[in-house]
Amino acid sequence: MDSLITAAARSLAAGDLIGALKRVALRDDAPALALRGIVMAQLGDLVRAKALLKSAARAFGPREAVARARCVVAEAEIALVSRDLTWPAKALDAARATLEAHGDRVNAAHARNLEVRRLLLIGRLDEAERTLAGLDPTLLLPPASKAAHELVKAGIAIRRLQTKVARAALTRAEHAARQADIPALTAEVESASLVMTTTAARLIARGEVRPLLLEEVEALLASGTLIVDACRNVVRDERLVVSLATRPVLFALLRALGEAWPADVPRSTLLAQAFGAKHADESHRARLRVEMGRLRAELRTLADVTATKRGFALAPRRAREIVVLAPPVEEQHAAVLAFLADGESWSSSALGIALGTSPRTVQRALEQLAATGKVQSFGRGPARRWMTPSVPGFPTTLLLPGPLPGD
Repeated sequence: MDSLITAAARSLAAGDLIGALKRVALRDDAPALALRGIVMAQLGDLVRAKALLKSAARAFGPREAVARARCVVAEAEIALVSRDLTWPAKALDAARATLEAHGDRVNAAHARNLEVRRLLLIGRLDEAERTLAGLDPTLLLPPASKAAHELVKAGIAIRRLQTKVARAALTRAEHAARQADIPALTAEVESASLVMTTTAARLIARGEVRPLLLEEVEALLASGTLIVDACRNVVRDERLVVSLATRPVLFALLRALGEAWPADVPRSTLLAQAFGAKHADESHRARLRVEMGRLRAELRTLADVTATKRGFALAPRRAREIVVLAPPVEEQHAAVLAFLADGESWSSSALGIALGTSPRTVQRALEQLAATGKVQSFGRGPARRWMTPSVPGFPTTLLLPGPLPGD
């Protein structure tokens, strides 16, 4: 490697993007193309960066497998940042294997971090943890890679509601980011840390509503309280979780009973909330009795559903109290907004992958949100992307996919 390429690489590692670009701007050899691609990616021109890296990968000779693998890893990072979740994950895995086989352990670790970040984004936490566990714990990463690694660990811990682990990882990430002295990386760590001080959910109990931080949600889940969890549509105590995610009518009835506890709920209120019946007839009342029987069967190990003179009431079997854990923001298509709140631009297909639903369903949601001015798009056809400016105080942790403790 010649002196200009070495100097450009050192500038890039130090965060001096313009200095790196000046050294290779007029060169079209493979190393220069690769460095220019990485610089353009960090400057935000992802389309140009992707084209440069593809050109660099083609320009490297057949004996330069490591260089080609590094280009693939850089392409994968661009795909992740631009939320191109259809980018072939197998290509990244093959590049990582090539880097490991040739002793480039630092870049192989970076590739593994990218794999984990993608799995984390689509809610596959168990697989993300297994992949992260494959990283050699004795490997000494440079500060920038160390910060990225700790951010991944913090992301998993946050989604698992392990707040002490998350805080420790964020502290290490902040220290590594300061060592790296890269402003963009420091800003990313600061942004990730905000989730610890932002409202994560609302607690509804005995007619009162109060906001909860992530640590308070973690404590609530371990408290032995019977929780009607409207963030995941489950009911839980410290021993058992019963999911009603595919039973929306039953969960609507359960939530109404949970919010009213220890009082009962009139039949007319239950009919309106679960069935939308403004004027109930005998068929509605018969259906309510059937659905209450089904709810009683689902909750048999956690709570009793009893009939009263005016309606129904919920009574816990083991717990002393019943509360409702509700999302901090409840509106139509909140899950779509939760992803867009990261400030990145998303395609409808990527959102469909992350949410586990069809792109057409997501497209309809985006069009409705756009009509109300909550999201905006740019581009056309397959290149169309959706985004929204960061909304202060809009928490996403409990709206994103992935199991919480006990699920």
